[in-house]
Amino acid sequence: MNPQLGLDMTPPQQRPHAPAAIGILAGVALLAGLFAPPARAQAVPDYAAIVAAPDRSDADRETDKRRDPVKLLAFTGVRPGMKVLDMGAGGGYSTEMFARAVVPGGVVYGQNPPDLFEKPKATFEARLKTPAMKDVVADIRPFDDPVPPDAHDFDLITFLFFYHDTTYMNVDRAEMNRKLFAVLKPGGFLVIADHSASAGQGTSVGKTLHRIEESALRQEIEAAGFRLVAEGDFWRNPDDTHDFPSYRPIMPVDNFVLKFQKPM
Repeated sequence: MNPQLGLDMTPPQQRPHAPAAIGILAGVALLAGLFAPPARAQAVPDYAAIVAAPDRSDADRETDKRRDPVKLLAFTGVRPGMKVLDMGAGGGYSTEMFARAVVPGGVVYGQNPPDLFEKPKATFEARLKTPAMKDVVADIRPFDDPVPPDAHDFDLITFLFFYHDTTYMNVDRAEMNRKLFAVLKPGGFLVIADHSASAGQGTSVGKTLHRIEESALRQEIEAAGFRLVAEGDFWRNPDDTHDFPSYRPIMPVDNFVLKFQKPM
C-alpha cells in the first residue's frame, strides 16, 4: 500500500531465505515495468506544480477541493509526450490538467457526445480558447464511436465519473469498450473512476442515483480484453450509505478508481 498515492499494490507472496530475494527483485521489476512510461514519454512531471499553476481558474480550484487532483494525476501516470483520450470530458476540468501534463510533445483528445448539455458544452468551448488547451483536440463523437478513424495508439485513456451515464444513454457499451481497447496501444492504460453503488445494484441505478457497482463495471471492461492492474482508494468513503444521488451529496461520496492495462 502506498498511502501517499492511495495505491493498492500488494506484491506476490514472498518466499523465505534466498528465493525471497529473488522474488522481491522480480516483484520490483514487475512493478517498474507495469508503470513504466512509453518509450517516447519523458520524465514524470511535477504534478503539484501543475495543479498550482497561477493561470488555472477559480472554478477549477474549487473543484480541486473534492477531486484531489495531484493524487489522480500520479495514479494515471500521465507525462510529457503522451497521447491521451479523456472520455466524457464534460466542461474539460480533467482534460486541461492532462493537457498541462503532456507538454511538450503530447496531445489530449477531449471526447464529448454531440448531445452534451449546453452548460458543459459552453464551458468546454470557452476553455479551448485558453493557452493551457493548445494541445487539446475537441473530440465530439458518440461514446461507442469515440475517436476518428485516424486516431489510434493512445498511451492513456481516462473515463472519469461518466461511465455510469452510459448505462442509461443510447450507448452500446460493449462496442464502446471494444473500441477503447482497439485504439489503446499495447501496454497502455485505461483509468476509470466512478461513484460506487451498493452490492447487487449493478447498472440499475445509473440514472436515478448516478452510481454504478464497481464489480459490474469491472466485468464489462475486462470482457473487452483489459486486465486490472491497480486500484486507488484516495476517493473512498466507507461511511457513504450509497442510497442518495451522487450529484446531491449529503456526505462525501464513495468513489472507486480502477487502472486497467491492455496486454502487450
